[in-house]
Amino acid sequence: MPTTPTSVTRRLSEVEGLAPGNGFAHAVAATGQLAFVSGQVAMDAQGEVVGAGDLAAQTTQALLNLQTVIRALGADWTEVLRLNWYVVDVAQLQALRDARDEILRPVLGELANPASSLIQVAGLFRPEFLVEVDAVVALPQ
Repeated sequence: MPTTPTSVTRRLSEVEGLAPGNGFAHAVAATGQLAFVSGQVAMDAQGEVVGAGDLAAQTTQALLNLQTVIRALGADWTEVLRLNWYVVDVAQLQALRDARDEILRPVLGELANPASSLIQVAGLFRPEFLVEVDAVVALPQ
């Protein structure tokens, strides 16, 4: 759990009249300052593609890159309000979910994942990238 007080005030994963979120919260509320983190892809610190052709490996690298930015902001996964996913093949969605859960579950525990949207796209800015993810983060108070 975070070492600083969190700005997240509520995670709404069950809403009467809606099906339960499948791996995400329907809404996450927060107070205070927000950070909008640019999309991250499967690129290492040297600018090389990680996991060519492997959605799970690319998802892991993109999330690790996102985590690096989140930590530089002084936050962690518990302060992530929203994830926006852009993926070239939704048929591989389970590989994305499994990679996401490997990174988020150890930190979030039983908390619902952040609110999220997943959009299938024809392609990303370089054809070797299979996934991109950006985030909205509530900065710790």
